[in-house]
Amino acid sequence: MTIQTLTIGDPFFAIRILKDESRHPISGKAIVLNLADTALKVREQSIGALQSVILTETEIREVAQAVLIEGYDDHSDEADLLARIRQTWPSAFQVRGEERLRGVEHYMSPKVWVGQYGFTLYHSASVPLNVGLHCDHAFCPVPGFREVHTQIIGFGKMQQCRERDVASLYLEETMAPGGTHRPMYDAQGNYPWHQYETITPSVFMAIEMLPEGAFPPEV
Repeated sequence: MTIQTLTIGDPFFAIRILKDESRHPISGKAIVLNLADTALKVREQSIGALQSVILTETEIREVAQAVLIEGYDDHSDEADLLARIRQTWPSAFQVRGEERLRGVEHYMSPKVWVGQYGFTLYHSASVPLNVGLHCDHAFCPVPGFREVHTQIIGFGKMQQCRERDVASLYLEETMAPGGTHRPMYDAQGNYPWHQYETITPSVFMAIEMLPEGAFPPEV
């Protein structure tokens, strides 16, 4: 049984990773994302793999591995919160250097790896965001890379396209606080052209999952 605190959300959000917890109380309000292949339980409900919910003053059970995001609902002035995040986090272009991110109002926390799982918070400030369609994750050369995104603040949408052109859009999922889009990868880790787009200024968490035989880029 372990509980690991991640500091990437400080001082805005409290993030913890739970592993092999038979029971864990939820105080106040929290977003819970199940990272395990097996379901976790809350009262009479089962939360499946890579599904997330908002829970309030309850208990989760049979937790093989999950991430808790707490404190996201404690901010009375959302505009002020997002302004402070922009003052704290660098732009994604500064960190990643990808041309599609140049001039985009997209900010990111530090990234942390816990085993094969990578966690990063992003703040998307403009509407529209125009972050750019992509389908490759070049830092993971081993087939089977997986990634999902969990909405924390604001509203967004995950878009999938047939080609590198938003006009070829064929699937769009709306994302509200506490929600995680359905996985879009196939068994080999192949992705369609996709992008996150804002409906309102937003914060979300990206969860990257490396297959066996792959190692975090920092290693």
